[in-house]
Amino acid sequence: MRTEGARNVEVISLKLAHDGLWDASTNASMLTRYLPEKAPPAWGGRGSVMARRKESGIDMVASMPWPVGMILGLLGYIAIRYGVGWYFGAMNNPYASDLGTLAASGIYAPLGWVLLIGCWIAALVSFMDRARRRRLLDVQSGAHTLGAMDWREFEMLTGEAFRRQGYAIAENGLGGADGGIDLILRKDGKTILVQCKQWRNKCVDVKVVREMFGVLVHEGADAMKIVALGDYTPDARRFAQGKPIELIDGSKLLATVRSIQRKKAQDIQPMDRPVAFVAGIAASLFIIFAMSANTATTQPYPVTQPSYLPLTARPMPSVSQPILARTQPVLRTNDNVPKTPEELRAWKRQNAEAMKILDKTTPELQR
Repeated sequence: MRTEGARNVEVISLKLAHDGLWDASTNASMLTRYLPEKAPPAWGGRGSVMARRKESGIDMVASMPWPVGMILGLLGYIAIRYGVGWYFGAMNNPYASDLGTLAASGIYAPLGWVLLIGCWIAALVSFMDRARRRRLLDVQSGAHTLGAMDWREFEMLTGEAFRRQGYAIAENGLGGADGGIDLILRKDGKTILVQCKQWRNKCVDVKVVREMFGVLVHEGADAMKIVALGDYTPDARRFAQGKPIELIDGSKLLATVRSIQRKKAQDIQPMDRPVAFVAGIAASLFIIFAMSANTATTQPYPVTQPSYLPLTARPMPSVSQPILARTQPVLRTNDNVPKTPEELRAWKRQNAEAMKILDKTTPELQR
């Protein structure tokens, strides 16, 4: 069923062609001025953005090149293991300093390891996915192998073919088995939309090309490529003439694949080898253990002293020595008690003299 946006684009394009305003040099984005403001958001109106499916954090990291995933994991571990302690420890607030000391002790290290291992898993998925795409293209030998793939493998093959031609690839994730924008290509500042049609026994008709032209106009992209396993109807080819739409059939796709296969040896990159992935993990572990050994003898952040003293640590007011002499009599332990009669008499005489002095100097004790 044709959308209202596709019908709008068809009518507008036919009118411009009839008036002589449309030719091969016309930019598709110029047609957006003729589209209604509140056309259906599928691809009829102006200003809407091509939607993308929601992705988890691991999916987002796995969609990146695997070295990026490893670097993100390492930076995340360092931020959790050392950055939290440094940040709070550098504050003048005593409570924040205590939290920084606790973080520096390694209490949050398990969270850092969880993040690091999660990024490693995503990087491994990215590495294996790239290897699968390369192998999928390299094993193609003819039209029968192209026809044996399912729709998802056909999209992966198409994306890998464009990637090896120097395009930056972004998978939109909305195509599915029944249509939609499958790939977004970027090269030399231009954005190209791609739809893949893995129809074995059916030609792509003009209806599909019209709808994709509506998407092209709505998104303001520079061009559209429709890649089909089979062929296109004559009406579809006539509609695409003079527009920034390239129709790639199965024979043209197979010729492109064989051209890429001939220069396979030149296209292998060092980062595509398994030893590079293992070396990335080893380098990350080396950095982590080197930092752990360094922080075992040095503080990762400056410790600030509290601006106050606890109540139990405050010094008591000083008392002068004469008052202590009057108010605190000297107590002797059993080890100092005289043992002989002569020592006992001398000790009693000293105590008697001390009591006389106390009676004279502290008359309040006589009460």
